[in-house]
Amino acid sequence: MQSRISFLGAAKNVTGSRHLLEVDGRRILVDCGLYQERQFRGRNWEPFEVPPGSIDAVLLTHAHLDHCGLLPKLVKEGFSGKIHCTDATAELAKIVLLDAAHLQEEDAAYKRKRHQREGRTPSRPVEPLYTTEDAEATLPLFAPVNYRQPVAVDHCIEASFHDAGHILGSSIIRVRTSCDGWKRTILFTGDIGRNDRPILRDPRVFTEADYVLVESTYGDREHHPVEEVKDHLAEVVNDTVERGGNLVIPSFSIQRAQELLYFLNELLIEDRIPHVMTVLDSPMAIRATQVFKDHPEMFDEDMRKLLLNHTSPFSFQGLTMTMTTQQSKALNRVRGTMIVIAGSGMCTGGRIKHHLVANIMRPESTILFVGYQAVGTLGRIIVDGAEEVRILGQTYPVKARVERIHGFSAHADRDELLAWLKNLTNPPRGVFVVHGEAEAAEQFGQYLRDQTGWPVTVPDYKDTIVLE
Repeated sequence: MQSRISFLGAAKNVTGSRHLLEVDGRRILVDCGLYQERQFRGRNWEPFEVPPGSIDAVLLTHAHLDHCGLLPKLVKEGFSGKIHCTDATAELAKIVLLDAAHLQEEDAAYKRKRHQREGRTPSRPVEPLYTTEDAEATLPLFAPVNYRQPVAVDHCIEASFHDAGHILGSSIIRVRTSCDGWKRTILFTGDIGRNDRPILRDPRVFTEADYVLVESTYGDREHHPVEEVKDHLAEVVNDTVERGGNLVIPSFSIQRAQELLYFLNELLIEDRIPHVMTVLDSPMAIRATQVFKDHPEMFDEDMRKLLLNHTSPFSFQGLTMTMTTQQSKALNRVRGTMIVIAGSGMCTGGRIKHHLVANIMRPESTILFVGYQAVGTLGRIIVDGAEEVRILGQTYPVKARVERIHGFSAHADRDELLAWLKNLTNPPRGVFVVHGEAEAAEQFGQYLRDQTGWPVTVPDYKDTIVLE
């Protein structure tokens, strides 16, 4: 009997997470994410490496686009099995996929219009990767489970989902196999969070595993302490208010937007920042926030205390949520400083682009990045110090103040990942370092070898490794 893992995404890059586990002819896909880095986006359009109809089930670690965003394409091309995940992940993924489909349809229509205006004739018709109809066809396949509840994926393959502390509903997935006497435990960390972060419980630790697929987004660095994050955020808010500009924050709609509201609420309670208009300008983030409200059972103790004291970070004074395009456009007519939180987090689409156009040439405004910026994205180009950037087909000089706070990350850093792995009482048969840019993944792989002596592999895209 042969078992193997194929690394079909997030191998020496950060997005497009996709890992195919094959056990005695059975095929389990762990995550099915969208590539977001500019240089890898073409992979989204490529045929799947195996026929989607041959995949028995999908296990979904969490609802971020780079982990679930290619599911509608998988379904469109023949997958009809179950998509196992937590209840909160299923609810959030439905929001994410419908939003992604809408944006893809919108972007395709915009490109067609622009090509027509410029007199260009593309070599092939401009079509969305998938449509809203494709996304809707995916939703009935979600099969929600509770944390730690075993799921019989097959008669000899069992999966269970455990707190990852990354975003609401996120999971470390443990797969146990017992096929023809071959018994193995495999851990898929997905994106693993940090201890003592706002809102969510800490990541679950494990003492036994034969193989581990571990992320490495920040495997080459250490994060700043939470108090430094709050201090930096307060400094940026106060400086922007003093200069009379707007504070524009590109943010991921799920978890990051809610953590921003959490910290802003704390700073207001502590009277460390002035009460200015704060806008959550993202329909997806607003819908996601409602999912947070619906799942208090996933909150940590500190968050539950806030709710008991009626000081919820999702309803503080001055907070406005704008659902419609008209409400979003009206923000440009507001005078005085406001804080605008909008998606997408890497500035690859959504309303943030329009807020950048309105503010990036204003020296009194600040663009604050609080999340990871993948190579090739507009966000990365801005934080890397570009003097001018292209947004919505036009070029703009960068005059606004550009700030970045690393400590907001919902990803564990190098030492946090090592500490989590060291809970294993016996050396695993293999550790596979994934979901990190090539340099970060390689550095973390070597760091693990040096610190543990374990067998560590940093796989390349499309590598297949046979499991002993």
